[in-house]
Parts: sequence; structure tokens; C-alpha cells
Amino acid sequence: MSLSADEKLRVAHRLDALGIDLIEAGFPASNPKEQELFALLGRETFGHADIAAFGMTRRRDVAADADPALRVLADSFTPVCTLVGKTWGLHLDKVVRVDRDENLRMIAESVAFLVGQGKRVVYDAEHFFDGYADDADYALRCLRAALEAGAETVVPCDTNGGTLPDRLRATMDAVVAAVGAEVRVGIHCHDDAGCGVANSLAGVAAGATHVQGTINGYGERCGNANLVTIVPNLQLKLGHTCLTQEQLAELTDASHFLDELLNFTPNPDAPYVGRNAFAHKGGMHVAGVNEDPATFEHLDPDLVGNRRELLVSELSGRGTVRARADAAGLSVDDATVSRVIERVKELEHTGYHFEAADGSFDLLLRKEAGAYEPLFRLESWRVIVEKRADGRVETEATIKIWLDGERYVRTAEGNGPVHALDRALRAAIAEIHPHLKDIELVNFKVRILDERKGTGAITRVLLDSSDGGDVWGSIGVSENIIEASWEALVDSLEFGLQPAPDRAARS
Repeated sequence: MSLSADEKLRVAHRLDALGIDLIEAGFPASNPKEQELFALLGRETFGHADIAAFGMTRRRDVAADADPALRVLADSFTPVCTLVGKTWGLHLDKVVRVDRDENLRMIAESVAFLVGQGKRVVYDAEHFFDGYADDADYALRCLRAALEAGAETVVPCDTNGGTLPDRLRATMDAVVAAVGAEVRVGIHCHDDAGCGVANSLAGVAAGATHVQGTINGYGERCGNANLVTIVPNLQLKLGHTCLTQEQLAELTDASHFLDELLNFTPNPDAPYVGRNAFAHKGGMHVAGVNEDPATFEHLDPDLVGNRRELLVSELSGRGTVRARADAAGLSVDDATVSRVIERVKELEHTGYHFEAADGSFDLLLRKEAGAYEPLFRLESWRVIVEKRADGRVETEATIKIWLDGERYVRTAEGNGPVHALDRALRAAIAEIHPHLKDIELVNFKVRILDERKGTGAITRVLLDSSDGGDVWGSIGVSENIIEASWEALVDSLEFGLQPAPDRAARS
């Protein structure tokens, strides 16, 4: 993944607002983009966070004050520098090719130089847990070299991400016993064995008070420890105060902000912040949550800025339908509830998937309850796609609809059939429904439901739409991908034009 310097600046401000204490912004000696970023950061004001610049211990056979990369750190505006150094004999022998005593001098002299330049130094002991397993005494000597040179924090790093929690805890117990009375101890984990979060919590349980990680766990290979999961675990499960209640309630938005900036789809199954984290589908689960949310939820989703979702599917019971109807302000009797359940079962058998299409389900519910007013009456639509000899592809859509007794015919071009249909439909109804300008399609997903039929297979189209505050899903299913897209498009706009309380009622 890649972010521009301006985008990284936006991330830094978002982390600052979230309440993160240290933002390791990058490696200013590495490339021009990082230099641009640090120039921008140096002109900014942050209300809470300190910016840290990252670098490595001095090169072998070079004095610390003569090492160009260390000089860049010393000249940086940042009050904090993070230095990474070697711990594991394997790396000393095969990567940096220095003996153990020279490595200790590299650590101590680099830290002392930056401290002498007025910097607070966080020392990251790279491959610490592998080094400790190989030579525990030497690994601890590396930490001691940094603390005696003036580092304010020493951080054992599980750089390869392969340490399991029980071994990591035992090692951290030894670290805290050896140096914890003299210096702050941190923990830095990767997720190669799927234990990044668990290992970070184990480190804290052993006495670490400084935790390194990334938003959503993004990082090399399988990623870094995920702060979005670690923070609520520390605060809501273990009683450590990390953020204010108001900041913690911004966690979901902050997580999704970074996803959107990277053009990633937020992980729906992410703990705490995923759209499925507090979603309930089975009838027994929904009935329990309606009676008392604690029956199937480990905490209140509002604490982390998420929300409860009562999903509708072929497994849903009457409690789900009633809860959704009540939230939308609809009065439904037993017969209506039964019709909705049967209709959902029929549609899902043909390929619909209402778990991901909450907007379409709410419209279905309104139809069965007799509270549905169509946005317009369709006469016809047509799409023309033309590929020219010069390689250009032109798409044109024409729609004919009736609205408030008037016939509207509109034609629009787009970069594809859905875009063209969307533009044509908006052109027809925008004056009557000005709120349309706030509604954007933010995601478009296509799935072939029966691959064995090849190009004649049934296609499911899922759209996610947003008005800048709320996000909802809509669905279309057809053997024709454009027809399925049209159905999902109309549902997305119809639901978006419902009164705001109806849209918010889904939570």
C-alpha cells in the first residue's frame, strides 16, 4: 500500500485526535517522500501526540556523530527518535557482520548521541525473542546497553512474528525483572503466527507499559499488532486507561477512515469495529439480544463507535423482523411478519443476500407493511456500449420514467453501464429530490452465483451507498448483470431518500 505525504499527514492528525501518544511517522533518511512528510509535519501543530522519527543504530566502523542517517534524526524537529538495533546472533553473523561487542557499542553510542542532541529515544530490540531463545544473557545486555546510554524506553520486538504467547510472556517476565525498575519496557509484535494482539496483551500482563502497533494491523507480511483491537482490550477488558471515552467511541470511524484512504474495503469481521462484530442473524440470537443485549454481546457497541445490526436472512425469526419494523416506525401484525419471513426465504433461495443489503430489506419490509411509495414508475431503460477502433469505450444510457404524473426521458454517458444509468436517473429526478446530490455509490461488488452456467449464470450485485453520514447496502439479482445493477441502484436511491430516522433505525 502507498500513501502520499499529504495523506500521511491526514493520518497523523486522525491518530492525534484519537489519542495516540506517539506517532512513528517514518524514516526521514530513506527517500524524498519521507523527507517531504517530515517537512510538512514540522509545520503542523498536534494537540496530544508526539511525532517520532525512525532510524537505525550507526553503521559499523562509523562514529555515531558522523553517521549520515543519525545526523538526519538529530536534525529532525521531532522530540522522539526510535532506533532499531540487532539482538540475534544470526543477524550479527550474516547481516551486519559485526561481533557481539561491536554491536553493543553501536547500540550504546547511537542512543547516547541522540540523547546528547536532546532527543528522547525509544530503542527497538529487533528479533529480540529469537535472540533471547538463542542467547538470553546477550539479548538482555543489548537492552541494558540502550538504557545505560539514556534510552527512555526499551522495546523487545517479535520481528518475525513467530513467538507464541506463553513463550513471549515468560521472556517478558524475565525482561521486566531484569530492567523494568530502571526503564520503561515496551512490546512490539508482528502477526505471522496470528498472535500479534495476544502477544501484545501478554507483554502488558508481564509489565510492558508501551505498546507499538498499527491501525487495522497493516504492516509487512501478515501485518503488525492491531491497535484497533489492542486498545479496547486493554481499556474495556483489562482496566487500563488508554483513551478518553469520547476518543474510544471514535475507534470505528478511525479504523474505517484509514481503510477508505487506502481504498480498502473495511474488514466486516474485524473485532470491535467490523460491521459483523455486533451483527445477529439466527432467530435465537436475535430474540436474546432483544431481551437483553448481554446474552450475545460481550460489550455495548457504542463504546467503540460501532452499532448493533439485526441481520435478516433465511435463518431469521420473528424477533428480527419485529425489531426492524419497530425501529423503522412501522406497525406490523403477525400476518405481515409471516409474509416478510416467507418472502425473504423465497428471495434468498434465488440468490438474494439481505445480510449485506439492509437498505433493500427495509424497502421489502415497507412493501409488505403497505407503507411503500415507489420513487418513480419505470417505462423502460436502455444501455448502449460501443468500443471504437481507437480503443475507446463509450457507454450511453437512456431511461424513461413517470414521476408525479409527468414522463421523463433522460440520456447520459458514463464510464460504464451503472455509472451511465445512475447519471441518467439522477438527471430525471434531481430537481424533485435535491438530497440525491448527497448520495454516492461507495462500493460495487459482483458475484456469479452458479459458475457452471458460464456467461448465462445468475449474477448478484451489491452496492454500498452513503450520504456522508450513513452507509447502507442494496442488492439486485438477475441473469443480466446490467438488470441486477439497475435493481440495486434503484433500491440504493429509494432507501437513501427515506426520512433520516428510518435510515438510522437500522442500528
